[in-house]
Amino acid sequence: MTKRPLLLAAVAAATMLAGCGTANRGLESVHQPVVSRADYALDVQSGPDGIGADEARRVVGWMDTLRIGYGDTIALDDPYGATRATRGDVAQIAARYGLLLSDEAPINGSPVTPGTVRIVVSRSRAAVPGCADWSRMNSPNYNAHTGSNYGCATNTNLAAMVANPTDLVRGAPGNGDYDAATGTRAINSLRDAKPTGEGGTWVKGESVGGKK
Repeated sequence: MTKRPLLLAAVAAATMLAGCGTANRGLESVHQPVVSRADYALDVQSGPDGIGADEARRVVGWMDTLRIGYGDTIALDDPYGATRATRGDVAQIAARYGLLLSDEAPINGSPVTPGTVRIVVSRSRAAVPGCADWSRMNSPNYNAHTGSNYGCATNTNLAAMVANPTDLVRGAPGNGDYDAATGTRAINSLRDAKPTGEGGTWVKGESVGGKK
């Protein structure tokens, strides 16, 4: 007479355990890259002739400390209007790191002192919070969910490898140019190649067409 209550208790415990942990209810993992942004600002003296050699060296040292690289955005925040010489000086420094000066600066709460310009470096990072997730790997799964760690490896690697994390948010716009000759070059090379039986392979330095 005691077997049935014990069986019901075991089923209830298993059901409670099945509800613990992260639930991946489909093939779209709940573990997705999250992009965060940080802004770094430096105010430098500016005049009609630009920022000057001393200020330029200070900017270079500051950017070297930040390890500026691809994916970072450099902009000028100057409500009074930076002179062409100032923009040219900052753009020349940005070019040392392979970057262009952006036309849009992020909103900053503190005012810019007259006679100075604010250089703002924006940096984005992508990460997948909560990974690795082993919270629901060995529990009974009565709803055919994927594992709790599902998607962690793929999305974590994607977040680590993408050069510009903001591309994960809005994508990378194309330039609209398309060269049909370039786009079909690989297909035409395959079609024009000799069959394998006629020597159309890469053997001893020979090309696909059998020519040196």
